[in-house]
Amino acid sequence: MKVCLISLGCDKNLADSEIMISILHEHGHSVVELEEEAEAIVINSCCFINDAKEESINTILECARYKECGLRYLIVAGCLAQRYPAEIQEAIPEVDVLLGTAAYADVAQALDELEKTTENPEKKVCFRELDYLPELTVKRGHFTGTSYAYLKIAEGCDKHCTYCVIPSIRGPYRSVPMERIIGEARELARQGVKELILVAQETTLYGVDRYGEKTLPKLLKELCKIEGPEWIRLMYCYPEEITDELIAVLRDEDKIVKYLDMPVQHASDTVLKRMGRRTNKKELIAKIQKLRKEIPDIVLRTSLITGFPGETEEDFEELCDFVREVRFERLGVFMYSKEEGTPAAKLKPQILKKVKKFRRDRIMQIQQEIAFEQAQNRVGSRIEVQIEGAIPEEAIYVARAYMDAPGVDGYVFVKAARGKLSGTIIPVRVIGAKGYDLVAEEIIDE
Repeated sequence: MKVCLISLGCDKNLADSEIMISILHEHGHSVVELEEEAEAIVINSCCFINDAKEESINTILECARYKECGLRYLIVAGCLAQRYPAEIQEAIPEVDVLLGTAAYADVAQALDELEKTTENPEKKVCFRELDYLPELTVKRGHFTGTSYAYLKIAEGCDKHCTYCVIPSIRGPYRSVPMERIIGEARELARQGVKELILVAQETTLYGVDRYGEKTLPKLLKELCKIEGPEWIRLMYCYPEEITDELIAVLRDEDKIVKYLDMPVQHASDTVLKRMGRRTNKKELIAKIQKLRKEIPDIVLRTSLITGFPGETEEDFEELCDFVREVRFERLGVFMYSKEEGTPAAKLKPQILKKVKKFRRDRIMQIQQEIAFEQAQNRVGSRIEVQIEGAIPEEAIYVARAYMDAPGVDGYVFVKAARGKLSGTIIPVRVIGAKGYDLVAEEIIDE
């Protein structure tokens, strides 16, 4: 059967989608890129915030229209299916199967069962307990070319931040067995992947549930032994869980890029407490200072939330001052999204949307000035970049440095000799900066 899989939301969702693709291939299905060519469409949905929810619903509705011109089956998987099964069934009858967040590995089985009941197919809802972790035996595939791939090392979360629905739709924290992660990494290396990006709802707690202690440092050391990948990148590290042992591994292992994604969400102790976060501003600053002392060339990325219920002007100004003081190399901002079923949805006062937007835009303006200045300071420096693509008409390659994670950070536009393949890592000299991006030329006389 020709199947089109649409992956929405975060990179963790993408990792699940890549596994679904592998399962579909193993069961004899062919995966096509265009919806109009498909006999079945699988949508791996997201509903983390309102914008993601709307995107998922609109995508389902758009795909439902293909039922009028030959589409046989429409399957909705992932977070939206887990959170709103009854609502989807009632509002969008074109959906044939719902797969919960712990049931994505059942996608081929769901299609097979639909095939067996072609004359009078029944609506199917396939959920598994949220503490379930699929046992996977298929070879791991990926959507992202040869330059990079995501390695999902854990599922779920136990933090229960007051604004977040993830624990209720993804379940408790479950570490993937280390041997499985190593096996996936070796398969990706065999396929030519040059960068492994470790993701989870929280990577820093890896192993606590399965091995009784934080074993992320051990996992990283094992991954560094695999031939092929040259970069290993670490995402979603909660600051309070970053240990001295982890810092030492980040510092000492050459394959691990000196980049750390560390979402802090806010800097006001009052807001952090209302968010249910397990740290405070003093501890955040101390951890950042330690990271920069131990790893002088580290690039720190964070994410913030503006307009959390009860956030005062004083709280917001404290956040602005924090951004100016810390000077994160990379930073993103979300407006608070009121999610039903979360404790924060009941907090008062709720902040007006226009105020949330104003505060978000102001933070981003502050960060823009910092980031543009930091980019200019890189002019003249030598860095290594990974080729991702090319602009043939301009004889320019599009690349990323260690400072940049795919999809969220900037690019390096490189003048270099032709013939470079995606994933190739080359030394360059930075010769200019354009906003968040750098301009460079290949170094060929080393």
